[in-house]
Amino acid sequence: MDKRELRRAIAAQKRAMGEEEIDRYSRELSEKLFAHPLYQKAPSLYAYLSYNQEVRTAAILRRCLADGKRLAVPKVYGEEMKFLWLEDLEAVAPGAYGIPEPIADGPVADDPAALVLMPGLAFDRQGGRMGYGGGFYDKYLSQHPGHPTIALCYGFQLLDHVEMEPHDIPVDAVLWSE
Repeated sequence: MDKRELRRAIAAQKRAMGEEEIDRYSRELSEKLFAHPLYQKAPSLYAYLSYNQEVRTAAILRRCLADGKRLAVPKVYGEEMKFLWLEDLEAVAPGAYGIPEPIADGPVADDPAALVLMPGLAFDRQGGRMGYGGGFYDKYLSQHPGHPTIALCYGFQLLDHVEMEPHDIPVDAVLWSE
């Protein structure tokens, strides 16, 4: 199955999920994240604002702030993505591709030790990741190397092997629902 077919198949599985199922798996994955050493030692979290049937991140964002960590989320400017510090979880609106982003254009996040929560369509246990096709996270991480990365996914998104291109950056840890 090529990348386009795989993206289509996984997107269809995600669309078939009900809200109760998404919420249950999201709670399970949030707890796995909070227990993970990468989260525990991170001074900041660069997280995404969940969209459509992605693992819900609202509870993660709230917990991050309650844990005294700084929080940043992405905002897209044309072909570039920047992480912006976010303290008010309500100060967001649909942005590029309809995905929620901060309303403000700053301040730009600047923590080289921040843990990056990676979205994606498919992952493997070795850290292989297939994103949504825009390359925003790979571009960001290639320009800001050294960030630890972690991904949360539903069990059906975890594959035996994800084909990686030379420019693709693997994820340090992948957590999946049972």
